[in-house]
Amino acid sequence: MRIGIVAGEPSGDRLAAGLIQAIRQRDPTARFYGMAGPQMIAAGCEQRFSIDQLSVMGFFEVLRQYWALRRLRDDVARCFLDDPPDVFIGVDVPDFVLGVEARLRGAGIRTAHLVSPTVWAWRPGRVATVVRAADLLLCIFPFEPAYYAGTALRCEFVGHPLADEIPLEIDRAAQRERLGVAGDARVLALLPGSRSQELQLCAQAFLETAARVQQQDPSIRCLCAPIDERAASTIRAARERWTPQLKLELHTGAARELLCASDVALITSGTTTVEALLAKCPAVVAYRLSWPSYLLARTLVHTPFIAMANIIAGRALFPEFIQHAVRAEPMAAAVMAWLDDAERVREMRATGAALHAEMRRGAAERAAAAVLALAAKGAALPD
Repeated sequence: MRIGIVAGEPSGDRLAAGLIQAIRQRDPTARFYGMAGPQMIAAGCEQRFSIDQLSVMGFFEVLRQYWALRRLRDDVARCFLDDPPDVFIGVDVPDFVLGVEARLRGAGIRTAHLVSPTVWAWRPGRVATVVRAADLLLCIFPFEPAYYAGTALRCEFVGHPLADEIPLEIDRAAQRERLGVAGDARVLALLPGSRSQELQLCAQAFLETAARVQQQDPSIRCLCAPIDERAASTIRAARERWTPQLKLELHTGAARELLCASDVALITSGTTTVEALLAKCPAVVAYRLSWPSYLLARTLVHTPFIAMANIIAGRALFPEFIQHAVRAEPMAAAVMAWLDDAERVREMRATGAALHAEMRRGAAERAAAAVLALAAKGAALPD
């Protein structure tokens, strides 16, 4: 079995790696090749393109690189047309990968897409684009298949991989022991994003918020989880410039460990908000785009929340601070509100536990079975 696969960004790398491992458990001879990140490579995928080539965020930033991205998409599609797989899997990055899928499907290659585009938030017309591009859509949120009802697309809710990875019951004491944090300490985790642009736009406000919190309670330990050493260097430089008084501990690459050990987290919007929900960690969500991208997003996006955790919950479970609201004073107040309200924390954790149980379905295994059924040309999809 030869499987082409394309992912973009660290979250897609993680999703694709889990799927690769699950398919290989069913078919150890399966060979994977395509656009891969470090986790996919570790899982056994041959990297013909790097996910770093898609690390662009913001509407106008994408437009500025439009022709380069289009050439890259043509190169990726040509790679699979010249060396056809038995089945192709696109993982997230819909604006890039759906075009690849459509070309491959038109050439007779079966295509699957993992993670529905956010058609429930903006550009609902993309439903038709997905239907044209994919034979199979694998959804990770329970409300998504309804948006494709009445189409010819085979659509499956497989559950969320993070819900399988993160335990239903979090052993916070054990996690704190591993991090060297006392059981009775009050801990604030800082997760300022995985992309360099996120760090540039949010790092100062995150550090200033932590400094305010620590000023109000000097006993609070502030732990930060940069995604890699490059991000850690950026955080160190920002702390020296903006908040040299802040006592900050770096735990590079340990975002989930910090969420499982902390009393509250300050995080950027994205997959991390889902991790916080599943870790039952109270959170404050902040996010900035470039101003042109933000103004365009306000016109196009129609959802009451930006944090995926809040969208899943259907309410403002985590306070959100967007664009001009990303300021240290109100965000520090939101952090302290979590620390000082034990009943609110209990309610949040109960909500997180219920949603966690709903999304915990063996996502990678179900997705693997569905992809292999598609490759078998007509075999029934799993129950």
